[in-house]
Amino acid sequence: MGEVVLEVWRRTSAVYPGVEACECVVMPDHFHGILWVKERLARPMGHIVKAFKRVSEQECRSKGLLLPPNPGSVPAAAPAAGLPAPAAGLWQPGFQDSILLHRGQLHAMAAYIADNPRRLAAKRANPALFTVVAREAVLPGRTCAAIGNRFLLRHPLKRQIQVSRHISPAELAALQEELLYAAAHGAALVSPCISPGEKAIARAALEAGRPLIVLLANGFAPHYKPPGRYFDACSAGRLLMLAPFPYQRQRQPLTRAQCLELNAWARTISHATKS
Repeated sequence: MGEVVLEVWRRTSAVYPGVEACECVVMPDHFHGILWVKERLARPMGHIVKAFKRVSEQECRSKGLLLPPNPGSVPAAAPAAGLPAPAAGLWQPGFQDSILLHRGQLHAMAAYIADNPRRLAAKRANPALFTVVAREAVLPGRTCAAIGNRFLLRHPLKRQIQVSRHISPAELAALQEELLYAAAHGAALVSPCISPGEKAIARAALEAGRPLIVLLANGFAPHYKPPGRYFDACSAGRLLMLAPFPYQRQRQPLTRAQCLELNAWARTISHATKS
């Protein structure tokens, strides 16, 4: 089926000259693709996507890879040797799209699409590291949602990353050097990543491959996957993400009370060893 979907995708530009079918990848349960709109379209983009889905499903069905719309009414072609039994359908209703308007977004999206198979392999190799635990016992009497290597909570050495917004560049550089040195010698860093300095040190820790516990201001959305560098750190067991607050679809500005609570969590975690 994947080959059929790819072939139909490649024909998109021939059917709709106003768009160019660019990078794409077929995954076991979804499809990613980039359409470059080169001129004003007579029909909405949704029409093109709908046609792509309809034609690819029709061609899969004609090859015996899908059951007929009303099973039993029309005999389906027998699948080739070694292929699985036909499925009932190919696509779910609707689609999710993003408009890439800004510099660098196209390159980033193309890289993300190309990286999808590797990310899937990493998730399959380490399923426990990518499973959101709704109620992880982080502190005595305190639970929160978690994803990643929960054994980092048992790490014997932990250091909190807490940086004032008023810190000077020289002071920040010295603190980052100190914390990364501690991480290189066995400490796990803990941070809510609130201030720019905290975010910078957390990024440096990820780039250096050091263990990191991050406290999030928002909870995990359904089907959450760690983004960017977080994904690779999670796959390697170097990251734990904790969400003390419930997920909010519409993100709200972080309040002072939340900042204080997140820092309190980080401070307590950095001084605790979970048995």
